Amino acid sequence: MEPIIPENIDSKFRYVLLAARRAEQLMRGARPRVETGARKPTVVAMREVSRGAVQWGYGPAPQDSVEEAPEPAETA
Repeated sequence: MEPIIPENIDSKFRYVLLAARRAEQLMRGARPRVETGARKPTVVAMREVSRGAVQWGYGPAPQDSVEEAPEPAETA
């Protein structure tokens, strides 16, 4: 059975990352966000991600920063 990836997830890679992180949370004691007959944390996490119960975002955009080169030390 191939997982159904929601529209808000842009790739299979991101789907796997989200499911893996959520599975870790479930293994550490988090409560499932969807009702399912599955007991394995990985399966529960995949179903949560597929049903859109896991929120995620790209985070803040990187800031453009220009680093100045250090001035050479003077020799006497």
